[in-house]
Amino acid sequence: MFAHRRRKLLRRLPLLLAVMGPGIIAQCTGNDAGGIATYAQAGARYGTKLLWLLFVITFVLAVVQEMCARMGAVTQKGLGELLREEFGVSWTFFALGLMFLANATTCVAEFAGIAAAGEVIGSSKYVLVPASAFLMWSLVTHGTFRRVERMFLGMLLLYATYLVSGVLAVDASQTPDYAWRPILRSLVTPHFIWDWEFLLLAIGVVGTTITPWMQFFLQSTVVDKGIKIAHYRYEKADVFFGAFLTDLIAFFIIVATASPLIYQGDGVSEITTAKDAARALAPVAGGYAELLFAAGLYGASLLGSSVLPLATAYTFCEAFGWEMGLSRTRREAPAFYGLYTFMIVIGALVVMLPNLPLLRVMLVSQVINGMLLPVVLIFMLKLVNNRRIMGDHVNSRGYNFVAGTTVLALIGLTAALLVMSFA
Repeated sequence: MFAHRRRKLLRRLPLLLAVMGPGIIAQCTGNDAGGIATYAQAGARYGTKLLWLLFVITFVLAVVQEMCARMGAVTQKGLGELLREEFGVSWTFFALGLMFLANATTCVAEFAGIAAAGEVIGSSKYVLVPASAFLMWSLVTHGTFRRVERMFLGMLLLYATYLVSGVLAVDASQTPDYAWRPILRSLVTPHFIWDWEFLLLAIGVVGTTITPWMQFFLQSTVVDKGIKIAHYRYEKADVFFGAFLTDLIAFFIIVATASPLIYQGDGVSEITTAKDAARALAPVAGGYAELLFAAGLYGASLLGSSVLPLATAYTFCEAFGWEMGLSRTRREAPAFYGLYTFMIVIGALVVMLPNLPLLRVMLVSQVINGMLLPVVLIFMLKLVNNRRIMGDHVNSRGYNFVAGTTVLALIGLTAALLVMSFA
């Protein structure tokens, strides 16, 4: 019996490996420059008190991304195209306008992350940012879908630096409250502080974990890769594994920056720049602290600066019926590659402005994502529950409950934040 199951698994393994990619890339890219900044601030300001929210959001992320992947596999259409077909041009312009705002701020944040990584190791942003922008533009615009996907998956290995930092931080600490048992207990022990900054970071944690652009990108890449509903079980595994891996990385970023050792030694009292975060790891990573942090931040920012403009290009081309996809040449899909180039150029140029508060830019971009996410989720819920579009593959009641609760919670948090801002 066991031997039969093992042979069956081995026969399916090549197909699983062939399908996997879109879910892991889409979700792990959420741990981009803005994500790292948000999680670092959460750990620095509130220790492990926001880990319970990350734990809950992991399940929400898996549900929301599975909805998108399923829509792509069933309809063979991207989210932008479905929006135009089902809601008309006016609502499509509204949704895409909000998404463009979120994407533009996040794209700036990606290049802010590249600049901040350079700041940590003493490299000028006026050299590093344009060089990185040109590198990623060249690699993506001259590659096939399969080659670009493999490049993105390879870049995810740089996230291992944060896993190492988190483990070192806990192992080096002698504080009873900062050991594995109380840290893991924080995952299932809700903490809530009625405070403006706590609400801001809570929205940011949600917004960086489940970004609006992520939904558009995943559905588009599922279609571009040609994944059909017949092989959807493998894509579902890809999505669920991606959700787990994404928030495992986020967990270790929060744990590393929550270390009580951070505020000793080098005199770091608060993380306000990327260099502060890097120096904060010195007690646990020694002389490699800055290199570890800079490598992880640079890799995450580089990945985000490539994926996010792609998500924007896919969405707008789908919505307006323009040729698109990495399988097409620049001559065949000029609008697709033009939008991709435009987003990279704008993001890089804004970051070149002098005296730009890089860490703040990264954090604000994720808060904007969190505030705009409910709008995208409402459109998604309308589409995925439409039997004319999805047939027997509409949402279950459990999925609708999870997504609907997330929408209401984010609206409530945003309203509370606005009330406290004007109080």
